[in-house]
Formats: sequence, C-alpha cells, structure tokens
Amino acid sequence: MSRVVVIGAGAMGLAAGYHAAKAGHTVEVIEASPDAGGMAAHFDFAGMSIERFYHFVCKTDQPTFDLMADIGLGDAMRWRDTSMGYFSGGALHKWGDPVSLLTYPHLSLIEKFRYGLLAFVSTKRDRWDALETQSAREWITRWSGKSVYDKLWKPLFDLKFFQYADNVSAAWIWTRVKRTGRSRKSIFQEQLGYIEGGSQTLVDRLVERIEALGGKVSLGNPVSQVVSENGKVTGVQAADGFHPADHVISTVPTPLVSDMIPDMPADWKAKYDAIENIGVCCLLFRLKKPVTPHFWVNIIEPDIEIPGIIEFSNLRPAPDGEAVVYVPYYMPVTHPKFSWDDQRLVDEAFSYIQRINPGITREDIRATKVGRLRHAQPICEPGFAAKIPPVQTPIAGLQVADTCFYYPEDRGISESARLAKEMVEHISA
Repeated sequence: MSRVVVIGAGAMGLAAGYHAAKAGHTVEVIEASPDAGGMAAHFDFAGMSIERFYHFVCKTDQPTFDLMADIGLGDAMRWRDTSMGYFSGGALHKWGDPVSLLTYPHLSLIEKFRYGLLAFVSTKRDRWDALETQSAREWITRWSGKSVYDKLWKPLFDLKFFQYADNVSAAWIWTRVKRTGRSRKSIFQEQLGYIEGGSQTLVDRLVERIEALGGKVSLGNPVSQVVSENGKVTGVQAADGFHPADHVISTVPTPLVSDMIPDMPADWKAKYDAIENIGVCCLLFRLKKPVTPHFWVNIIEPDIEIPGIIEFSNLRPAPDGEAVVYVPYYMPVTHPKFSWDDQRLVDEAFSYIQRINPGITREDIRATKVGRLRHAQPICEPGFAAKIPPVQTPIAGLQVADTCFYYPEDRGISESARLAKEMVEHISA
C-alpha cells in the first residue's frame, strides 16, 4: 500500500482521505484552517451550529447518498418541501411552478410560455455537449427571447459575475437548472434535502472514519510546497515539517496551485493560472422571525445590489421558529465592497431584507456573521471543458483538482464525493 497525502480537508479532501484509508493506504489529510470541512464547515452562531456557506441536497445527488451510506449516515438525510420566490417591482412573487409562472405580473403570456419551455426542456435534457461552446446569454435568448433574458436573467448574472456576465457557459447554467428541476416530488412542488445536524455531521464522521482506519487529519497546518524528484512526487512541505508520500492529492483552489508546486511544467502552471475565480462576502443573519416562506428568493431591483437571499431555515428548521438567512455578495476581490468592514456590509444587507419584509426590525436581529472567500466561484466560460487540465499531472503520483473540475456541475458535496472516489481509484489502479 502507498503513503497518501491529501492537501485540503474540505468535503473532497476528506472523502479522498476516507476512501484512501479504506483501501488500506497510509493517509494524512493536511489542512491550513484550524477546522475541517472547508466551505461545509460549521461555526457557533449564537448557540446554533450552522454552515459558514449554505449547502443543500437534491434528489439527483447519488454520490452523496452513497458516501453517507458507506460511513453509516444512510438514515441522516431529511427532505422538506421548499419553494422559490422573485422579489421584483417592489413585491415578493412565488416562483418555480406553472401556476406561479402564469401569475407572475412582469412577463407577457408569450414570454411566460417561452420561459416555461426552456425550463421544461432543460430538466429533460441529459447531455450537455451541445451547449458547451455557447454562452448562457446566447442559449437563453434563443429559447426565451431577449426580453426574458433582460428581465429575469441578466440582472442576476450581472450581480454574480460582473465583467464575466455575458460569457458564462450555457452548459454550467443548464446543470443548475436541471439539478433543482429534477429534485421535485411533483410538477408543483420542489423538494430539497439536508443532513440532520447540518454538513458538520458528514465532516465529523469522515474525520472519525479516517482516524479509525489509521489515518490522520492535521489541522492548522498549511502546506507550502509539493516536493518531487525526477518527475515523481516525494511528499509535501507543511508548517510542521516534511511529510513523505508516494501519492499526493491536492484539493486547494487552482489559483494556489502554481506557487505550491514549483516543479510543475510552465505550460501546466499557465493552465491553472488561466482559470478565473470570483470572490464572495457571505453574510449570515439569525432573526427572531421569518423573512419569507421561501428557501431561495431571487432579487431583481435596480437599487438592490445582491442577486438574492437564501432563507436556510425554510430548509433546515431553526430553533423557536427563528430564521437563518444567508446574503451572498459575489464580486471580484478587487471590487471596493470586498474590502468594506463587516458592519457596513451588514447594514446594507439588512436594509435589503427590510425591503423584502418591512415588518423585520433591528430588534429582530439575534446575531450576524460575515464570511469571505477569495476563490469562491470559478468562472466557467463557453468551451471551459477544454480549459480544465487533466486531474493526473505530469508529475507521477500527483493529482490536482478543485471545484472547477466538477464542470459542468457546480460546486457541491455530491461532486466532491464523486471526484474524490475516482482519484483514489486511480491510485489503486
């Protein structure tokens, strides 16, 4: 068996560490943060354990279910009827089913028909290769018309992707529509899932299983370099010293890869460096009462500078009927707002919550939290599949992947579990 070092203890790194340990390898998972879990890690939010960044499960997320069953969490999934809304024209409108579409006041009848046709076809489509070289703008406009794109999609794209908004892959957008569109119990009812106790339940169990199988999870221990000799990986240099390895799996964001692996050929470094990422300031509010009845509310108002809110408590219930609301500000890290202090962001975001529900007052705020990520969302342009380097690098024994390698799927625990298992199978092949 081999000595395997996994860099990063997010969902993908922990799943890779678990599968490697289960296969009999000697395993170390090394993480820079003091906590395991990455974007799925929890923190104490006024006495409530909650994810730093929201996660939800869809009925199509089979790799998640397989991993949970494998580690003894097969009975920990919880499903709940959920809904979506649009806040536009100063009012909150239900969304996501045929009746809501027909009663939405800001589209004409033909626009509603064309939008519904695109949503229906997207849910039924199984292949994405025909969309790979198209932008989402081109694809949506062709099916639904420019007016639908301008009214419903463009404002959201502009506030999530900024200068990249017109050049986002149609295949990437399609997989998001398909994933949620297939997570329904009927045409009228969306149904999403969460893990009992939150994502931390999965994180803790993976750490437990790695250690029970003889592996080690080292936290607060940043890796500075992947070391190789004669074209083969020999280990990693971390804060606590050198860790020898026959195989290394890196799960850190691609913008960090070039500096971390100095022996990587220059043309490969250029591939990693060419992958753009956008940052996020993700605000979290714990409120004494709900804002809306919806899990997800898209916002289309010219003077509101966020694409939406996620009322997570409408999926995973909060204590005493309270509300937990995520407010994500996606933006380039060069954007002035990325450097705003926490309170300034909180004040602006709360003013938007009050626009949606004027009955919410500052006395309803129990707690707030601001999280920042510099590499939150890879920018997947048309043709992105050809841009992604192979997982197996030219350095023997070294595999590199992060969330952009899930393409055309978006970031998620399910894709993390799938790719982690594949990388470990490659070691054993």
